[in-house]
Amino acid sequence: MQGSKMYQEVILDHYRNPRRWGRLSPATVSHTGENASCGDELTFDLRLTEDGETIEEVTFTGEGCAISIASASLLAEELPGMTLSEVRDLDREDALDLLGIELTPMRVPCAVLAEKVVQDGVESYDEGT
Repeated sequence: MQGSKMYQEVILDHYRNPRRWGRLSPATVSHTGENASCGDELTFDLRLTEDGETIEEVTFTGEGCAISIASASLLAEELPGMTLSEVRDLDREDALDLLGIELTPMRVPCAVLAEKVVQDGVESYDEGT
């Protein structure tokens, strides 16, 4: 199977069967964000370990296109064990790398929505602590 086709199948699988789907209670961090240009909306819940810096558990819910849901599912699998500092350091290329395919400029906001929601949630958490 060629690389691009394989990644397309991974994206479709994560879209149809998102990992870590649901709500987390109690959650240390809960944040919702949307892509205003297309209406995709995601909510991420994070539970931190006792150190208040390491992500122990992650869930998400939302509505959106295959790219935004797959990106959220892939990110949700990567986050457990990461520190909030590592989350703050994530950039757009990290989100795009998780998908593993080239995207048109119109689809990039879909791919980076999950990362933005998580980072905005961490920023809100930082402001509240």
